[in-house]
Amino acid sequence: MKLIVGLGNPGLHYSNNRHNVGYQCVKRLAEQFSLTFDRVKFKARIATGQIEDVRVLLARPLTYMNLSGLSVAPLLHWYRLDLPDLLIVYDDLDLPLGRLRMRANGSSGGHRGMQSIIDTLGTPNFPRLRIGIARPSRGEPKDYVLGNFSAEELPSMACAYDRAISTILAFLTQGTEAAMLLANSPSDRCDSASEVAQP
Repeated sequence: MKLIVGLGNPGLHYSNNRHNVGYQCVKRLAEQFSLTFDRVKFKARIATGQIEDVRVLLARPLTYMNLSGLSVAPLLHWYRLDLPDLLIVYDDLDLPLGRLRMRANGSSGGHRGMQSIIDTLGTPNFPRLRIGIARPSRGEPKDYVLGNFSAEELPSMACAYDRAISTILAFLTQGTEAAMLLANSPSDRCDSASEVAQP
């Protein structure tokens, strides 16, 4: 089994926020493969099933972002999964809008949800997929991440979600290295709406 976790904040008020791209990505993945988030376990809404002949557990923590580790760690331990079987999907202020970056390990980069997971697991050595939301040109980052994408940004994000799902599928079927090659490729990006519109 593989555990795919999308980070975000629960509730309709937050559902379309920039900070909820992890939630949105995992939701789209579930819909694509007809999986339903029909249970709550260890403070997470979960969906289980098969994707590309791989048994998967999809999770969206209900703890609020900054306490994500309180959900992720118990799920990992309950299902007796190893760290390489875990993939965290989340937003990144330091990547351009729509850009993906995947790593097999690393620091939180200041992301509090990731820091909570690292602290709770006691290690940073697990795969993660970051989706760029870019930094605001003005105003506070906190207000920005809790805001919704503009109409101009939505095409880039739709492209980014499609690429992120392709990356997750590569992770499930081919492993972390193959997924990293796909996500980190400089030739296939969703950095702007103009790029997305090109054939």
